[in-house]
Amino acid sequence: MWILGCMLILIVGEVANFAAYAFAPAILVTPLGALSIIIRHSLNQHNRLHIFGILGCALCVVGSTTIVLHAPQEREIESVTEVWDLATEPAFLFYAATVLLAAFILIFHFVPKYGQTHIMVYIGVCSLVGSLSVMSVKALGIALKLTFSGMNQLAYSQTWVFTIIVIVCILTQMNYLNKALDTFNTAVVSPIYYVMFTSLTILASVIMFKDWDRQNPTQIVTEMCGFVTILSGTFLLHRTKDMADGLSSSMSGRLPKHTDEDGYSLEGIPLRSQDSFRLP
Repeated sequence: MWILGCMLILIVGEVANFAAYAFAPAILVTPLGALSIIIRHSLNQHNRLHIFGILGCALCVVGSTTIVLHAPQEREIESVTEVWDLATEPAFLFYAATVLLAAFILIFHFVPKYGQTHIMVYIGVCSLVGSLSVMSVKALGIALKLTFSGMNQLAYSQTWVFTIIVIVCILTQMNYLNKALDTFNTAVVSPIYYVMFTSLTILASVIMFKDWDRQNPTQIVTEMCGFVTILSGTFLLHRTKDMADGLSSSMSGRLPKHTDEDGYSLEGIPLRSQDSFRLP
């Protein structure tokens, strides 16, 4: 029952996260994903937070509060065609083309050679594709919100184009994220993925929706400080979550799957433990 309850809460959380993109800017919604890390640690009976883990949780809460208080107002959009116009502006097209080129290079050149030994390869693909998936999810969420309010957006071809992009991007993202979790330690994958994914998503949102055009420099700097605070809390939380279990448990959980003759990983990076929590 406990496991089913945890799964239900996580599913509801993901649905709510999807809905949030229709009502708030991505620069606000995406960094708040750090709060889900705290909830997952609380729901996992095997996690006993060290004092520094509690400090990490506090930093995540403080950073999230800072971002919420200084986040930009949501842009008023009355049709999915407006989102399409924003997505087809030269600046965002250049960003999307750069992201796709980088993702293809990683997938076809670096993944076969370095995917099993370099943690940044899999995470790079997930983060790059993830930034595009969030923009498409937001576009689809806006289309559904307008449809439910009485302005049917399903008749527009742009809605279905965004839907296809969402499906392709999410499948790609899940595939390479699972490969990263299967190969490397979750405690290493999660914070790195969070930093790269959130940073690229904020950049994509700033380019596409021009979030910072409606803010003054003080608000922008404060948001960035809040984001850095969340990053600090996230790293601290993941790096200290097993400290209470003792040194022996910590060392056994860091044994790599791919080791050399001396028992160390090829990069010196601790790989995934058997009891790692799958979700980032």
